[in-house]
Amino acid sequence: MSHGFFVLPVVAYVIWRRRAELLALKPGQNWSGFVITVLGAAQMLLGTLAAQAFIARTAFLVSLIGAVLFLGGTRALKILAFPLLLLLFLFPIPAILYAHVTLPLQIFASASAETILNWIGIPVLRDGNILELAHERLSVVEACSGIRSLLSLSFLALLYAYFFDQKIWMRWVLLAATIPIAIAANAARVTLTGVLSEYSAGVAHGAFHLFEGWVLFVVALSLLIAVHQLCRNVRRLS
Repeated sequence: MSHGFFVLPVVAYVIWRRRAELLALKPGQNWSGFVITVLGAAQMLLGTLAAQAFIARTAFLVSLIGAVLFLGGTRALKILAFPLLLLLFLFPIPAILYAHVTLPLQIFASASAETILNWIGIPVLRDGNILELAHERLSVVEACSGIRSLLSLSFLALLYAYFFDQKIWMRWVLLAATIPIAIAANAARVTLTGVLSEYSAGVAHGAFHLFEGWVLFVVALSLLIAVHQLCRNVRRLS
């Protein structure tokens, strides 16, 4: 799932919801915002010269934060803090971080699938991130590491907490919960692919494999909502 197409419309809607607060602000300036804007411009220049795409791209957000602070003051920045945070999901994670995170996730998913498949009686041999089954060879590639689902689920977790819970701390709780949920869902996807491939080798590829990913993403989202309800019930009882 790709969440990037939804970030700007969602950010625009969140800002529109708070338009009354923004219109009620008294004109004010904060010159520290001007400094931040200049630093953002310097960051873009350095990122471009060093061919570091992530640094150059995020410079826009730094300058935007500085502009909001300079033109509207700290109150405006506080009102727009959440939509500005959501803008982080516009940017792909740095390539060096992506490379360091994806391989452990691939290994974890394949190792979990190996354990569960052997436990339920389906023989499988694992070589790194490759699973050798009787009728199929499954390779848990970078696209199957689960990092994309983790980012999309994190974006939805913040939105869900914003619209359905007024507590700031709940956003961080649900954001933290997305990590184990997304990792477990991806491991379940690899395991399910291994089980189904025993009956039809085609399920490991193509439209069915994509549909399988969507189903498990919905399951992961449902688990996230369950975590929220559990947190609310525990807090109500305490």
